[in-house]
Amino acid sequence: MHTDLLVWIILAPLLGAILNGGFYFYNIKKRALPQRLFSLIGTLAPIIGFIFTLIIFIDMVNTNSTYHQTIFTWLEVDKLTIEMKFLGDNLSIFMAMFVTFVGSLIHIYAVGYMHKDEGFGKFFAYFNLFLASMLILVLADNPIILFIGWEGVGVCSYLLIKFYYGNKENVLAANKAFIVNRVGDFGFILGVITLFFAIGQGNLSFESIEANLSNASPSLLILSGFLLFVGAMGKSAQIPLYTWLPDAMAGPTPISALIHAATMVTAGVYMVARFHFLYSGIEGVGTFIAYIGAFSALFAAIIATKQQDIKKILAYSTMSQLGYMFIGVGLGFYSTGLFHVFTHAFFKAMLFMAAGGMIMAQHHEQNIFKMAQHRVSTPIVGFCMLVGVIAISGIPPFSGFFSKDAILGAAFHEGQYGIWAIGMFTAFLTAFYMFRLYFILFVAPNKNNTTAYVYTSKTITLPLLVLAVGAISAGFLNLPEVLGGHHMVDTWLAQLDSKELHMSHSTEYILMVVSVVFAVAGIYAAYKKYANFDIYNPESEEGLVANKFYVDEIYNAVFVQSAKKLSTFIDKVVDEKIIDSFIMGSCNQFINLGKVVGRLQNANVRFYGLFMLVGMSAIFIYLFISLGL
Repeated sequence: MHTDLLVWIILAPLLGAILNGGFYFYNIKKRALPQRLFSLIGTLAPIIGFIFTLIIFIDMVNTNSTYHQTIFTWLEVDKLTIEMKFLGDNLSIFMAMFVTFVGSLIHIYAVGYMHKDEGFGKFFAYFNLFLASMLILVLADNPIILFIGWEGVGVCSYLLIKFYYGNKENVLAANKAFIVNRVGDFGFILGVITLFFAIGQGNLSFESIEANLSNASPSLLILSGFLLFVGAMGKSAQIPLYTWLPDAMAGPTPISALIHAATMVTAGVYMVARFHFLYSGIEGVGTFIAYIGAFSALFAAIIATKQQDIKKILAYSTMSQLGYMFIGVGLGFYSTGLFHVFTHAFFKAMLFMAAGGMIMAQHHEQNIFKMAQHRVSTPIVGFCMLVGVIAISGIPPFSGFFSKDAILGAAFHEGQYGIWAIGMFTAFLTAFYMFRLYFILFVAPNKNNTTAYVYTSKTITLPLLVLAVGAISAGFLNLPEVLGGHHMVDTWLAQLDSKELHMSHSTEYILMVVSVVFAVAGIYAAYKKYANFDIYNPESEEGLVANKFYVDEIYNAVFVQSAKKLSTFIDKVVDEKIIDSFIMGSCNQFINLGKVVGRLQNANVRFYGLFMLVGMSAIFIYLFISLGL
C-alpha cells in the first residue's frame, strides 16, 4: 500500500513552487543563480509527482484498492466536520495520471519557450503552483478541499495571464478571467452549502454525501446540482460564462497549453463526474448540462471560423471540445466524457505548443495571415500541428475520432437527436476551421517563394513528439467492441456507474461513417476555400461572427457599465448626499449641544451649587414617590 504517497503527488510541485519562488526573490537582488537551477526544480517537481502517481496506479491495478489519506481534522463544529483528506480512487488517479504526465511535458517545453526571460524563476514558481492546485482539486476527498484547488487554479491563472503586466491589455484580460470565474465560484459555494443542508449531516466527504442522498430533499438536490454546474460554467468556459477564455491567451503560450490541456478548464467536467451520484439521481439537470454543452460547442465553433489570432482559434476550439465533454457527462456517460478529456489533453497541448513554436520562430506574430506571409520552415512543429489538426477533426484512427464519436453515439443512443445533430454540425465546423488554420499557415501560396529554416530547441520538439504519439494512439485505450476493443477506460472508471451504449453493430458503423463524412466535408470545404487563398488579402475582421456576436460588448453594456453607474450613484448620491449629510448633520448637532453645555460650565460656584440642589431635590422627590411616603 502506498497511501502516504497521495499527499506527495501534491507536495512535489508545491515544494517546487516554494523553492523557485524563494530563489527568485533571492535572485532579484543578488543575480547570482543560473536559469538552469529554476528549470531543474521546475521540471523535476511535476515529473516526481507523475512517478508517485504511476506507483499508486500500478498498485491499484494489482490490488484493486482505494486509498484515503487524512492529514488532519481542519474543522469540527456541531454537525460540520471538515478533514484535510485526500482520495485515491480510480477517477482521481485517472485524472492525476494525465495531469502530471502532460503537465510535465508542458513544463519541459516551457524551459525552451521562456529561455532568457527576466521572470523565468517567477514563471516556474507560478507554473508549479498551478499544477499543485489542480492536483489538490483532483485528489480532494470532499468538496471543501476540492474548492481550495478550484480557487488555486483560478488565482494561478490570474497571475500567469498577467505575467507580462507591463502591458495593460494583459492585466485587463487577467482581471476579466478572475472576475468571471468568481461569478461561477459563487454558484459553486452556494451549491455546496445547499448540498450540506439537503443531506443534513456534517461529514462532507464524497462517500458520506453519496451514502446520505436517499434522505435528502429532491428539490434541494436539484438546486444544488444546478448551482454546482454554475461553477463548472465559469471554470470550463461554457455559455454564458465563457468570455474570459479567449482573452486568457494574453499569457505566455505554455500557460495556454496548461490551462487548456491539463488543468483549469477540465476542472468543471471532472467536478460533474465526481458528483455523478448526485446528477444521476436528479431529473432534468443532466439534460440541461448536455444542452449547454451542445450550444457552447456550436457557438464557439462558429466564432472560430472567422478568427485570425492563432491562439484565439485554439481557445475557441477548447471551449467547443469542452462542450462535447459536457454532452457526455450530462447524459450520464461519465467515462465517455472523461475519455474525451483524456484524448483532448494530448492533441490540445500539442496544438498550443506547436503554435508557440511557430510564434517564437516568427518573432511573436500571432495573426495567421501575417504568419503565412513570412512563412518559416519548422518541420517537426509543422508535422505536430498537422497531427493535432487531424486528431481534433475526428479522423480515424487518431484519438479524437474515438472519444468524440463515443459522445455523439451516446447522444443518439439516448434519443437526444437535437444534441446529436448539433454535435455533427459542430464536427463539420471543427474540421473546417482547424484545416482553415493549417491551409493558411502551411499550404496557401506565398509570393516570397522562400521559406527560411528556423532551428527549434529540443526542449520544444521532444515534448511535441511525445504528445504526437498520444494524439495518434490514445484513442485505442477505449476502443469500442464493434472495432474489437475492450473499453479499457470505461472499465477502469466503472465506479461512475456510467450508462452504456446498447446499439446494434450496424447502427454503430453507420454513425461512425456519418461522423467521418461530416469531418471530411469540413476538410474539403476548407481546402476549396483556403488551399489557394490570397494570404495578402486576409478576411475582414468586421461582421457579426468576426466580432464574436458582440457578446463582450453586450456584457459590457449590461453588467460593466450598469455596475459603474450604480457605483457612481452610491458614491455621489447615497454616500455623499444621504449618508455623509446625515453623519455631518448629526456631528453638527452634537457640536451645538456641546456649545450649550459649555456655557453652563462657567466656573461659578453658586451656579454649580444651584444645580446640585436641583438634582438632589429631584432624587429625593423620586424616592418619596417610589416608596409611597
